[in-house]
Amino acid sequence: MMNLQEQAMRLVQAALEAVDPAQALRTAVRREDGSLCISGPGSGCREVDLGRYQRVYVVGGGKAGAPMAQALSEILGERLTAGWLNVKQGHLVGALLPPSLTIHEASHPIPSEAGRLGAAQILELARQAGEDDLVFCLISGGGSALLPLPVQGVTLGDLQVLTDALLRCGATINEINTVRKHCSQIKGGQLARAAYPATVISMILSDVVGNPLDVIASGPTVPDTTTFADAFAVLTGYDIVKAVPERILRHLRAGLNGDLPETPKPGDPVFDNVHNVIIGSNAIAAQAAQAQAREMGFNTLLLSTYIEGEAREVARAMAGITKSLAVEGWPVPKPACVIAGGETTVTIRGSGRGGRNQELALSAALALAGWEGVAMVTLATDGTDGPTDAAGAIVDGSTVSRGQAQGMLAADYLARNDSYTFFDRLGDLIRTGATNTNVNDLLFMLAW
Repeated sequence: MMNLQEQAMRLVQAALEAVDPAQALRTAVRREDGSLCISGPGSGCREVDLGRYQRVYVVGGGKAGAPMAQALSEILGERLTAGWLNVKQGHLVGALLPPSLTIHEASHPIPSEAGRLGAAQILELARQAGEDDLVFCLISGGGSALLPLPVQGVTLGDLQVLTDALLRCGATINEINTVRKHCSQIKGGQLARAAYPATVISMILSDVVGNPLDVIASGPTVPDTTTFADAFAVLTGYDIVKAVPERILRHLRAGLNGDLPETPKPGDPVFDNVHNVIIGSNAIAAQAAQAQAREMGFNTLLLSTYIEGEAREVARAMAGITKSLAVEGWPVPKPACVIAGGETTVTIRGSGRGGRNQELALSAALALAGWEGVAMVTLATDGTDGPTDAAGAIVDGSTVSRGQAQGMLAADYLARNDSYTFFDRLGDLIRTGATNTNVNDLLFMLAW
């Protein structure tokens, strides 16, 4: 019989295989002689006649960029004119690419000079495109940090300070990207504006809860539904105005006063020839894990792919569901596997190491302490939970006591946001390595 670690990794592997970026792109883009058939999950074929276009460009950013680019370059073949994508350091995955297509490494989640230089190259390629050209934009998780091109008067250093403040205060990805869009030359539909009047097709691997197109990678090819007022409200709402560089505040205030143009909105003609296609999402990964759990003999339920909130608070709620599985056989009878997806946040109060999934797991371990026949597994699908080499962690009713046996008090480690150290010493971290995909987080609640 499989032990808990083996069961957990089978669920994890099934989920990750279902959102393999290269396979997702090959499924979404099929070449038939001189035409392409473009489709997303559940959508029909959009035929694209390659003969209509003089040049075909590929641009974009995100952790899954390399395998997506390799797959697309194989499909386009001789029709590919030029391309440039920014990816996270260590995410090249040995992709074999034509010399006309550059894959450029940059840092994440804090933007870097390498990212800025690459984003400038991408914007320049987009501006070269004309009415008779086709631009593919490949977008995946991490695209916001990997495409940092600050507006005039704002420096990269300013963006780095801003990003750090937003990550630390517990803001949601939607809120973080609202601010980013209004400090960028490329986000919030502005890449589409640069490429106009070319035809733009964005292939998107979603890493945002609910797949809102204008939030994923800060929506470079999508009408922006947020405003300068919304961006400034994020800073005031989290009381971080004093932590934000003055040049950024000056820029946002100028936008508030109407002295700067807004990002392009719905109805803007720059989007007339833009097509955005979701090719992978958290729901697809969760459904694959559910199918695997059934094969393993579990009664299953996919609870939701919209889980958000402070990680340690979400953990207590999910632990409550896990207890119901064990005691009441609800919402499904034992052996049970309830699956949830989404993305939580962490308000950093200590100086330890960890990520939202490890923090959620440690909080859950405290809630499940002493319970038998239950476990929880949580992970980031990109394989890197926070600034660590772990994707997440596995906990059960013995986790807290095993920590105590090694002189570790779980509550103390949680208080200083040091979940990584706790689970590393126990050997309970999930390490997948860089998966080169990113569709939010997954959580498995198990009871036998």
